[in-house]
Amino acid sequence: MSAQPSDSNGAWIKFPKKGSSVASVTKAQAIDSALCYGWIDGQLDKYDAESWLIRFTPRRPRSKWSDVNRKRALELISQGRMQASGQLEVDKAKVDGRWEAAYASASKAEVPPDLQAALDANPKAAAFFATLTGANRYSILYRIGSVKKPETRARKIGDFVDMLERGETVHG
Repeated sequence: MSAQPSDSNGAWIKFPKKGSSVASVTKAQAIDSALCYGWIDGQLDKYDAESWLIRFTPRRPRSKWSDVNRKRALELISQGRMQASGQLEVDKAKVDGRWEAAYASASKAEVPPDLQAALDANPKAAAFFATLTGANRYSILYRIGSVKKPETRARKIGDFVDMLERGETVHG
């Protein structure tokens, strides 16, 4: 990653599946390295029966930070491993507000008070929300959490509550 230009289209890195006898860095080690150089992990794809791929790319100017990667970046900085290009991405995120707006992982995402109030006001939507898969639940929470304007957020919450009342999900 250090040898790639900042406008690179990225690279696919192949990882052996668990139980393989092929020696390799772990996904976590690769992500740490990516963060150090201002890159980020993205798409996962199958390669063959023995391995899989992850696409790594330079962080885009407006890309959101996950809370997990924000914490990892702080750890890498404290360990002295962060490179200038990675530190630049951290600094830019702090300046433009993306650092503080980091999103929670699916396992730690919580229903915000305004969505909870809307669900409390619509028992049918609330009952359906309680049955959602983790992926559908997180899709709603992430989409509401990523909205910047209060009026847009209120509209999205209303749209999602209406969708839930009809018994519809984000992902079929």
